[in-house]
Amino acid sequence: MSKAWIALAFLLLAALAGCRHTPDEEQVRKAIAATVAGAEAGKAGDTTEVLTDDFDGNTGQLDKRSLANLVRVYALRGQSIHVLMGPMTIEPRGERIVATFTVTLTAGAGVLPDNAGAYQVETGWRKDSGTWRCFTASWKKAL
Repeated sequence: MSKAWIALAFLLLAALAGCRHTPDEEQVRKAIAATVAGAEAGKAGDTTEVLTDDFDGNTGQLDKRSLANLVRVYALRGQSIHVLMGPMTIEPRGERIVATFTVTLTAGAGVLPDNAGAYQVETGWRKDSGTWRCFTASWKKAL
C-alpha cells in the first residue's frame, strides 16, 4: 500500500508542477514587459537581458550591445524614454514564437526627436536553455 501512496504523491507533485508552468505566451509577454521597464528605468542590462547574443534589430541596424549602449547614453544624460505598448499578438511558429505589437516612444526634454512616434514591431523568439529569448526584431513607423 505504501507504493500506491508514493505513486499518488508523485502524481500530485507532477500535477502541481504542471500547474505552475507559465505558458510560453505569458513568458514572452513578461519578457517584453521587462524589456520595456528596463528601458524606461535607464537600465541597459535589464533592457537587453532577454536578447540573445546574436540579436539582430532591423536587419543589422541594432545589435544587443548597441541597444545597451543607447540606453546607457540616455541614462547618463539624465534623459528618460517612455514606452506606451499597444495591443500584442503572440503567434507560435513551430519551435519559435512571433510577437507583434505597436509601441509609441516618447521622451522628455527633446530626447529622440527623430525617433519618437508610433512603430509597428515584430519580434522573433526562441527557447535558449529553457528560457524564451528574443533573437530578432524589426520595426517601421506606424504613422
